[in-house]
Formats: sequence, structure tokens, C-alpha cells
Amino acid sequence: MRKILAAAVLLGLFALTALAQTNRERPRVVTDTAPTPETKSSRPELKNDTPYEPDKSAPVLQDNSPNKAPTDLEPPPPLVLEDDEIIKIDTNFVTLPVSVLDRDGRFIAGLRQNDFKIYENGAEQRVEYFASVETPFTVVLLLDVSPSTQYKIDEIRMAAITFVDQLRPNDTVMVVAFDEDYQVLTRPTSDRMRLRNAISRANFGSGTSLYDAVGKTIDRELRGIPGRKAVVVFTDGVDTTSRLGDYQSTIRQVEEVDALIYPVRYDTYRQYVGGNGGYGGRRRPPVRTGNVWADILAGVLANQGGTIRSGQKGTSPEEYRVGRMYLEELARYSGGRMFEADTVSNLDLAFRSIAEELRRQYSLGYYPEIAGEAGDRKRIRVRVRRPNVVVRTKNSYIVGNNSSTMSSWR
Repeated sequence: MRKILAAAVLLGLFALTALAQTNRERPRVVTDTAPTPETKSSRPELKNDTPYEPDKSAPVLQDNSPNKAPTDLEPPPPLVLEDDEIIKIDTNFVTLPVSVLDRDGRFIAGLRQNDFKIYENGAEQRVEYFASVETPFTVVLLLDVSPSTQYKIDEIRMAAITFVDQLRPNDTVMVVAFDEDYQVLTRPTSDRMRLRNAISRANFGSGTSLYDAVGKTIDRELRGIPGRKAVVVFTDGVDTTSRLGDYQSTIRQVEEVDALIYPVRYDTYRQYVGGNGGYGGRRRPPVRTGNVWADILAGVLANQGGTIRSGQKGTSPEEYRVGRMYLEELARYSGGRMFEADTVSNLDLAFRSIAEELRRQYSLGYYPEIAGEAGDRKRIRVRVRRPNVVVRTKNSYIVGNNSSTMSSWR
């Protein structure tokens, strides 16, 4: 009996020893074995007990996101352009500078958009833009210093300086002199002393290329000047030596540019063409140019009492009539006015009127009901619902502002 009990005890101890050895070896076996696929692809447990499945679709905001996009709005369709497609912007919008004056030439303030009506080729247009503007502007003083104005050169200089003095301090002025050639005496500036010095350097030369001067001013200067702009041209209107432009081509250019032109006309016919220079047998007064030798030569010619023979180009009454008509059309097609410089009082009125018109204007804009083709001429008429007023603006424009002759003026 004792032997049987001892054998059972030994057998139990052996079993316990084997179990202990098995528990010690298991961690080593697991560590040395490569991880199974289940271990490699395991994921943290989800709170809603939903098995993890990879989602290959684009990210979408969850319903509980504070930045949820509205479901009733769809994004705009993408803009698809071919490689050679040109993006074009509609530039049919037409803007007009408009001056409204009483019968005494004074600006009428306080007008509203519904006081204006615009007609294009007889059809009323909807006014899309309206503003009363008193912003600074740029003026180009275009001084005729050709032989026909030599007896008026001092008057032209003084008139130009007087006009500059009428402007506000922040208005800028550019001074250009022309005879057969075209000379920029100063770029746009508000420096009054610099302007006076530039005007004083305007001395007469040979020939009169008025058409070329107008064309160059439009294409070289005005197209590059931002904002409101105008040209005040001091001349008799007679052209004798232009090579690049003519009467009709420059009038067309005026219609294409957004600028007012104010011709100040000097009647030089009697002085330049009449007997003894128009001084009735008296000696012609010498012109002071600032150059000693030029002044001496001018004095010699004056004492000789020379005259300009009729029959020379630029001396006939017909040419002076055409010159006057040209200046009138420059003013009409641009929306400006022509003034006669026959008396000091007229000049004073001209300068005050020009400065007043440039200082305060209305600006109107509209989209034409019929756009038209490039090169078409459109007639414009602006009406104001006020009695006894004068309305000044452009009376036509050319569709498309790309001038095919621009390079020829360089």
C-alpha cells in the first residue's frame, strides 16, 4: 500500500514539472516566430463595432462636421480651353465725358442718372454707369510754331501760360510744339515753373504739319495717358507739310480716342498773306525768339518789309476756310469746343470755359444694344431733362479701338 501511494506522489510531481516547463517555453516560441497575416493587418477596435474596410473613394465630410457643404449647391462646371483657344473679353462698354452748361457757359451741378438719355444711331440706350467727376486731368498744349504764326508767337506763348495758370495744382500739363517737325517740350507735369520755361522755348520754324501733329499726339501721347485728358491746340488750322496724316484720317482718330479737343484759332491770314505782312506799309515788328542770331535775322527781314506771295501753299482763302472747318470738326467729333483768339476778352473767356469744363464733368456709360462690326461709325446723342442747357460730348465713335495706323506715327 505504501508503495502504491509513493508511486502516485512521484507521478504527480512529474506532471507538475512538465507543465511548468511548457509555460516557460511558450513566450520564446511566439517571439521567435514571424507574425501571422492576422497580426500584420490588425486595426484598432472601432467604437461602433464595425469591421474596418479600406475606402478608396475621395474624402467626404461627415454629417456631424461643422463645415458641411450645402447639398443643394453644385459647383460651377469647369472651364475647358483648348491649347490654341484665345480668351476674349467683351469691351463694348462705351463711356462718355459729358459737360452740361447753362447759356453763360457755367457748369450745371446736381444732375442725376435719370436726367440723362443716350441715343445711339437713333435708338435709346440704357444708362449703366453714371458719375459726377472732379478728378485731376491731363492737358496736352499743342502749339503751332509754323511760319504763318510767327506774328502771333508771343501771343500764343502768353496765352498758353495764362491757360496753365487757370488749372488746379494737381492737374498736369504736357507741352508740344510743332511746325514741320514735332517736338515734346515737356512731359506731363504739374510744376508751373517748368511749364512756363517749356512754353517759352517754343520758337517758330518751317512748314506746318498740323495733321501729323494731331495724329502723333493721339497715338503717341493720349493713348498712354490714364484718366481724363484733353488737348488744347493753338493754331490757324492751315496744314502745308503733313506726310503721315490728312484731314479725314485724323478726324477718324479723334473719334477713336477718349479725349476732348479744344482748338484756339488764330486768324493769321492778313498778317501772313496781306501786303507787307498785313501791317499796311509799316515795318513788320521783329519777333523775339530768345536766340540772339535768330533775333538779328528776324529784325533784318522785318526792315526789308518782305511779304508772302499769294499762290504759295497755305496762303489762299480756300485753305484758310478748310483750316477753320477742320478745327471745328476736331472740336465737334471729340466733344470739345473751338474758340476764336481774335481778342483778349475772347481768349480769357476761352481759358475760363475750358478749365471749367475740364474741372467738372459727368461720366456716362452704356452697353450698345447692337455691338456692330469693327470699324463701324456709331452716332451718339445725349439729352438732358433740363430746359435751356448746353450738352457737350462726343457725337460719334468708331467700333474697335485698335488703330491700324498706330505704328506709322512712331
